[in-house]
Amino acid sequence: MKTSRLVFTLALLFTLIVPGAAWAADAPAIDTGDTAWVIVASALVMLMTPGLALFYGGMVRRKNVLSTIMQSFILIALISVQWVLFGYSLAFGPDKAHLIGALSWFGFHGVGMTPNADYAATVPHQIFAMFQLMFAIITPALITGSIAERMRFPAFLAFILLWATFIYDPLAHWVWGVNGWIRNLGALDFAGGTVVHISSGVSGLIAALVLGKRKGHGKEPMLPHQLPMTVLGAGILWFGWFGFNAGSALAANGLATNAFVVTNTSAAAAALSWVFAEWLHHGKPTVLGAASGAVAGLVAITPGSGYVTPMSALLIGLIGGVVCYLGVSVLKSRLGYDDSLDAFGCHGIGGTWGAIATGLFATKAINPLGADGLFYGNPGLMKAQFISIIATYAVAIIGTFVILKFVNLFTPIRATAEEEMTGLDLTMHGEEAYRDLVMSASLSRNQFREKTSEAPSMSVNAP
Repeated sequence: MKTSRLVFTLALLFTLIVPGAAWAADAPAIDTGDTAWVIVASALVMLMTPGLALFYGGMVRRKNVLSTIMQSFILIALISVQWVLFGYSLAFGPDKAHLIGALSWFGFHGVGMTPNADYAATVPHQIFAMFQLMFAIITPALITGSIAERMRFPAFLAFILLWATFIYDPLAHWVWGVNGWIRNLGALDFAGGTVVHISSGVSGLIAALVLGKRKGHGKEPMLPHQLPMTVLGAGILWFGWFGFNAGSALAANGLATNAFVVTNTSAAAAALSWVFAEWLHHGKPTVLGAASGAVAGLVAITPGSGYVTPMSALLIGLIGGVVCYLGVSVLKSRLGYDDSLDAFGCHGIGGTWGAIATGLFATKAINPLGADGLFYGNPGLMKAQFISIIATYAVAIIGTFVILKFVNLFTPIRATAEEEMTGLDLTMHGEEAYRDLVMSASLSRNQFREKTSEAPSMSVNAP
């Protein structure tokens, strides 16, 4: 009797253990080094959005600095909730007709701590989803550079939520999702030239045109109020961009290293080329030009960062700095649109050049899973790149226009003339960025006057 019970117990344990052992053998293995790097890269990309808030905040007028910073900062909260609920599933979920992801991962259902081999075989699925979340946050934040100082906050929240759902998420699926139609086409976008930069830059331009120009645009000075803040923001963006591009390798490997190198090289080259172009054109190099040039170079290298050599990155940055400078200083002034902080000039134009440059300079010597570009004997990649660019322009233009008109049916999208004149900091948020400083300065001036009025008068005839 005891023997039969022992046999039964052993048989039961064998039944339970062996299938479990087989399942464990088949499960993708987590690489701790890759996981650590993707966690760090996610944090770096997250930091880019507060960096963008400072970059944009320093370029607006004093009365709009808080509203501009708020537009970036609040998106960390808004898009984080949208992404967990349904945004990630729409962007990366099981494919539906090569256009959108199914809602199978609604609420992160099925997004667990084991790897998803379709996207990242050596890191937990959850950290891949969080890494992609940081891209989904900063992309709509870039749009705020075009609409700064004139969009009402309630309309802004509604617009961005709809934009993220109906423009960003489908684009991300087309380009990066398994069986997305642009991915199947063979177009290359390592870290977001089309998905992030072209979509946000073009959408920003359309939003600027729909909203109209700021009051006094072209008639009164609208100079940056705090350039040190802008340079600090640019430095944070440059720092965070290493996670943006090198992190897109999704592993701590040679490809991540190359992406790191070409990212820095392109940013440096573009900062120099923008400054020298500005120096020749206007006679003086500016710190704002250096900061803007660095951002332009970072934008330009993004789609090709996982496919090009350092020397190619040097050329991409040098050309990107000049192209974006011309877009900001010549194209905008001639066409007369009010792209407040040059989101289209840097991200729309820079992203377009970057996508084209990827088609020119990509090489399998850097990434065997990519493709050779035109300069390496494959003109077919250029065709795929142009199709992806045109598709991104189309969905950004049409989608942004429709969403803005829809939102305007329920709440005004444009601040009133009085609100704009007073400033959005007070009218939208009831706050002032520099009230204490202004009061302190005023108090100091009054104290100075009191002291000087009490002092004995001095005369050249006094003994």
